[in-house]
Amino acid sequence: MTLSGLLAALGAERSFANLRTQAGLPPGERSAETVISAPDGMRAVLTAQLRGALDDAPAPAGHRAPVLLAVTATGRESEDLAAALGAYLPAEEVAEFPAWETLPHERLSPRSDTVGRRLDVLRRLAGHDAERPLRVVTAPVRSVLQPVVEGLGDMAPVRFARGEELDFDAAVTALAEAAYARVDMVTRRGEFAVRGGIIDVFSPVEDHPVRIEFFGDEVDESRWFAA
Repeated sequence: MTLSGLLAALGAERSFANLRTQAGLPPGERSAETVISAPDGMRAVLTAQLRGALDDAPAPAGHRAPVLLAVTATGRESEDLAAALGAYLPAEEVAEFPAWETLPHERLSPRSDTVGRRLDVLRRLAGHDAERPLRVVTAPVRSVLQPVVEGLGDMAPVRFARGEELDFDAAVTALAEAAYARVDMVTRRGEFAVRGGIIDVFSPVEDHPVRIEFFGDEVDESRWFAA
């Protein structure tokens, strides 16, 4: 269900109009600090209003429109805000930047799907995925404070397209270099398996793995399958 029409109706209310005006001003002309008090249910509406103000403001020549970062106290609040924003903005233009489940001193690695989602957001923020531009990113404060290695958004993903020529051994090497774990049978995200001319890949950002069949060095077929 879309509630985009509600944004236009609320735009006539004085508080919302003032907020939108402030957000649309150049950075040097805005108030040093703006404090907004509202119930939790208003977070998505206010965030969408701020996004609309940024869209209306003229962007400097040669610059892309800025992406709005909404910081929340917890991961659950970040997930809820991202889901609620889908009623006011196109859902594909909103993404959550999750925090690691582990602390830096722990001898544990974050889950592969968390790593994949973070890399996906960083790549989209870097402008390398023109088909999926981002307008709003929600993130728990823990995620914002965690360090990020420079250049992660510039990592090139391994792509398979039906009918394209792709060296089979090079594809296997590329998956290993992208930190996919090679296993006998794919059961978890971040794994791949090789059998003859078939590569099974379970992307960290997908719900199901993909089976890719090669005919020589040509991608002959690809299809989802159940792990």
